[in-house]
Amino acid sequence: MRSAVVDRVETEQAVVIFECERAPIHIPMAALTEGVREGDCLLIELQDGEVVRTEIDADGKDEAERRIQAKLERLRKGDHLKKM
Repeated sequence: MRSAVVDRVETEQAVVIFECERAPIHIPMAALTEGVREGDCLLIELQDGEVVRTEIDADGKDEAERRIQAKLERLRKGDHLKKM
């Protein structure tokens, strides 16, 4: 299973970005786990380029939120302006 993030949802498809890849792919919402929303981290199993199975990766989303909060805190403190 590969890790991915739902970048956005467009009508009947989701724009998904796989870890370590820059180009997003479009996946029909019907192929994804029910209840998937923008920002969700997913584990996706592909077979011959087709989605076979997906599941929401709650741990992945929690980790991403912690990283983002830590970065925001460093920006608020001005750590990025300090000389190294």
